[in-house]
Amino acid sequence: MSLHDATAPARLTLAQRIRSFGWGLLVLLSLVAGTGFLILYSAANGSLSPWANAQMIRFAIGTALMIVIGLTDLKLWLKLAYPLYGLAFVLLVAVEIMGDIGMGAQRWIDLGFFQIQPSEVMKIAIVLALARYFHGRTAEDIRRPVTLLPPLVMVLLPALLVLRQPDLGTTGMLVLGAGAIFFAAGVRAWKFIVVLALFGAMVPVGWTMLHQYQRERVMTFMDPSRDPLGAGYHITQSKIALGSGGVTGKGFMQGTQSHLSFLPEKQTDFIFTMYAEEFGLIGGIALLILFISVVMYALSVSLRARTVFGRLVAVGVGSTFFLYYFINIAMVMGLIPVVGVPLPLVSYGGTAMLTLMIAFGLLACVNTHRDVQLRRQPGLEGY
Repeated sequence: MSLHDATAPARLTLAQRIRSFGWGLLVLLSLVAGTGFLILYSAANGSLSPWANAQMIRFAIGTALMIVIGLTDLKLWLKLAYPLYGLAFVLLVAVEIMGDIGMGAQRWIDLGFFQIQPSEVMKIAIVLALARYFHGRTAEDIRRPVTLLPPLVMVLLPALLVLRQPDLGTTGMLVLGAGAIFFAAGVRAWKFIVVLALFGAMVPVGWTMLHQYQRERVMTFMDPSRDPLGAGYHITQSKIALGSGGVTGKGFMQGTQSHLSFLPEKQTDFIFTMYAEEFGLIGGIALLILFISVVMYALSVSLRARTVFGRLVAVGVGSTFFLYYFINIAMVMGLIPVVGVPLPLVSYGGTAMLTLMIAFGLLACVNTHRDVQLRRQPGLEGY
């Protein structure tokens, strides 16, 4: 049985897919990644090694993956949504058993030639799984609270595993990104209010369950001066670097806070601070415009897609990318507590780079097949 409706276009040829591929999206992503290469070159004091060259290779691999995924049939990802979610969940469980510990957290699985962070994989897998689930539900189904129990479990189980690693930033991204998909699927606003009220009631209990360093981060967020050489050092130096950049910046490779080693984690979580010190407010706004353009592209794809699955995948990818840069930039500016969320496609890192490019491949796939319709069946009989 075909999943295409009678009014849907015939299967797209390869030439049609290539023409419909989101090449404009790839240009935007290349500009963002190019900014990252530039600042990683600066972070290494004018050397491609050890960060910029590795990041370029990862982006090249990610670009190839994005193009391949973008040219595949959208039905394939509908089929694979649940299996990929299951694989990501198994990897999260494996972290509990055999994960590597870094900086006090157990988040990676060492494959020998590559370290994989399953929580990053889950960010994309959960988008696919939720999009498939709601694809098979009508508006009437979604109004029933019992219909929302399975997707809630799909979100909470991995979120709890990630929280145990502990990784508060990624946990927040999983929950907030899922919330965006729930909203786009048609879940009523009052249900979100109920969930927020329950969350608020659980805050005192959650506080007692936080690790001591996590409590320190929250307290430091409230008052960075309480421990300027300890828990407050990162954010204090970050604010100094942001302020020293001024409107136009100190110039490429001229940032004093980063090049004199006052700024910690300058190639990863605090890379935006280094960028802003060298290129100033103007450079920071330019990078933000690129980030916002990517999100707007994702939203435009969502609005044009004729399938619920496609629309929700586009919303999920766009909201995930938004949460990446919003949380990172808010963190380095001292607007939220310090959490381990990288600046997307700019911060040095392997798993985050590749999973994001795979996510954008899915977005390109939705764009390519935006006029294709799929049957809305909970079981998707006929597969």
